[in-house]
Amino acid sequence: MKLNLNKPLVVFDLETTGLDIVKDRIIQISFIKVMPDGKEERGNYIINPECYILPVITELTGISNEDVKDKPTFKQLAKTLEEKFTGCDFAGFNSNHFDIPLLAEEFLRAGIDFDFSKCRLIDAQTIFHKMERRNLAAAYKFYCGHKMEEDFEAHRADQDTEATYRVLMGELDYYTEEKQRALGEEPEGRVLQNDMDCLAEFSKTNKNVDFAGRIVWGEAKDAKGNTIVDKEGNPVMVEYFNFGKHKGKTVAEVLRIDQGYYAWIMGGDFTYNTKQVLTRIRLREAQK
Repeated sequence: MKLNLNKPLVVFDLETTGLDIVKDRIIQISFIKVMPDGKEERGNYIINPECYILPVITELTGISNEDVKDKPTFKQLAKTLEEKFTGCDFAGFNSNHFDIPLLAEEFLRAGIDFDFSKCRLIDAQTIFHKMERRNLAAAYKFYCGHKMEEDFEAHRADQDTEATYRVLMGELDYYTEEKQRALGEEPEGRVLQNDMDCLAEFSKTNKNVDFAGRIVWGEAKDAKGNTIVDKEGNPVMVEYFNFGKHKGKTVAEVLRIDQGYYAWIMGGDFTYNTKQVLTRIRLREAQK
C-alpha cells in the first residue's frame, strides 16, 4: 500500500549511548524520507557522541568508540539534518516516547530550534500496541510474515528503520475494512485511515505539551471552575504544570503570579525541550 501523504514522512530510528534523554547522546541515526509521490530518500549516519560508549551499548549496537572517533558530531550534522527534515512528518517505533524527545534535545544542544510541535508524529509501536500489544520483532513477523532475525541484524538503526517502515506499511494493509471483513472481524475500531493526521492522533498516548510531561494539556476553567468551551461546544485546552508546587495550575497563571518560577526552570536540570516549550508560552502570553 502506498502511503497517503501530503508532505514528506521521515521514518527513522536512533541508536544511543543510553536511555536518559537529558544525558545520553545519539551514535547512529537512520531514516527513510518518503515523498508524497512515493519516491524515497535514505540516510544513515554514524555520529561521534563526544562521550564514552559503554561496552554493553557496543554489544547491543555493534558501534564502538573506535567506530565513532573520526565521525562527525551531531552539531556538525545538525544543519544538514534540519534541511532534510524541515516540513516533514515523522514516524518511528517507540519514537514518540524516546527517539523524538532525544532528537529534539540534540537539535537544541546544537543551537537549532526545530519545532516538532508543527509535525505529525506517528508511532508504529503505539499503533501496534493498541491493536495487538507486542514488540517490533513480533510486529514484523505479524505484519510482514517473516522473522525479523532472518531479514535484519538486531540493534542497528538502519536495520530497525527498514523494519519499522515495512511494519507501518503492513499495518495500513492489515487494518482496512476489506481485510478485517475477510478475516471475519467486525471492522469497527479495527480500521486505520491512510492519513497522517489520523495516524498521528492514533499514536498519541498522553496529553504532554513537552516531551518530558512536565507541562500537559487540560481543560480551561472559568472563575467558578466550569469548563470553558469554544463556539462548537468543545472544551478549550490550555497548558498546565504537571509537577512541583504549581502542579495543577495553568502555566499562564504561574508565569503571571510567580515570575521567578520561569527563571528557576530555565536554570534547572530540565530538558531543553521543556525550557523551549515554556519559553514559547511565556512569549505568547507576553504578547497578549
